[in-house]
Parts: sequence; structure tokens; C-alpha cells
Amino acid sequence: MISTFHLLEVFCIANNKGNNLLINDQIRVSEVLVIGPNGEQVGIKSIDDARTLASYAALDLVLINPNGNPPVCKVMDYNKYRYEKNKKEKEALKKQRANQQELKEFRLSPVIDVGDFETKLKNASKYLKKGNKVKLTIRFKGRQMAHTELGREVLEKFADRCLEFAEVQDKPKLDGRVMSMLLVAKNSK
Repeated sequence: MISTFHLLEVFCIANNKGNNLLINDQIRVSEVLVIGPNGEQVGIKSIDDARTLASYAALDLVLINPNGNPPVCKVMDYNKYRYEKNKKEKEALKKQRANQQELKEFRLSPVIDVGDFETKLKNASKYLKKGNKVKLTIRFKGRQMAHTELGREVLEKFADRCLEFAEVQDKPKLDGRVMSMLLVAKNSK
């Protein structure tokens, strides 16, 4: 037979999104294995004794392993623990972003003017020099579809001008009314 304490504990754990642990008065079990603030094993104590130990140390009683027999609690500063955990997660996310290359898309036209071409070339070269990828697209409108070779020439000219710091990953290919090409920085392999 399941006691109401167990049901309440299961409910609290289910409502707890996994990020936050149960602390102090949220813990609803009768006995716990207590671990001290320095990692030493204090022993099996009643929940009231464990809370008293934590309050004497001016720290929190945190339920670390609710599935243990008995459940395991640790005396620690919960806010400091959460702060350090969030800091580690942010660092990991920062490193993950640094490893991912950004993809910047530049839209060109088969009848692009020299000034516009140079501006887009300058901006794309900045991204490529940072190690990011650049996707060049040309959208053909109306009768421009009859002269897709003009768009291919524009893309190849763009790639030739970027040849010293970038290389072509995907050659120009036509997909419907859009022709695209992908450039990557030479040092990003």
C-alpha cells in the first residue's frame, strides 16, 4: 500500500521540472541519508534532525537522490549551487556556439550593378574572414529564367573574387527560380 507521504513526494518530484531540487520543507520523507557540507557522510537521520543540522550550519537541506534507499540529502548553500550550475551551463552553451559556424545569406541579382556587387562582396568577405559560411542566392524573375547563365556568371565572379580567403563548398545549382552557392572560409575545415 502506498502511503500519502510517498504520493505527495512523487507529486512534488513530478512537478519539479528537473532543474530545481527539493529543499528544506519541500522534502516529504521520514528518514534520509545526510551528507555534510564538506562531503562527509553524517548517517541516516530523521527529516527533522536533518533540517536542524542544516539550520545550525546556516545552510539548506537539499534532496540529491530521491530514489535512494533511504533518499540522500546534502547540507549545502542551495543558491550558490544553483548559481554555479547556471554558470557552467552558460559556459557550455557559449563554447557550443563558438564551435558552430554562422551562415549568412546574401541575395544577388543577375543584373546587379557594380557598386552593389562590390558592397555585397565587401560584407561577405568580412563574414568569411571571421570563419563563417556565406550562402549566395539569386532569384530569377519573369523572363530572367531564360538566361540563368547570367546568374551563374555572377555567382562564379563573386567566388573568384573571394578565392584568396574562401572556397566553394557547393557549386551554383538551380532550384526552381533560385540559384544558390555556398562559400566557406579556407581555415574553417
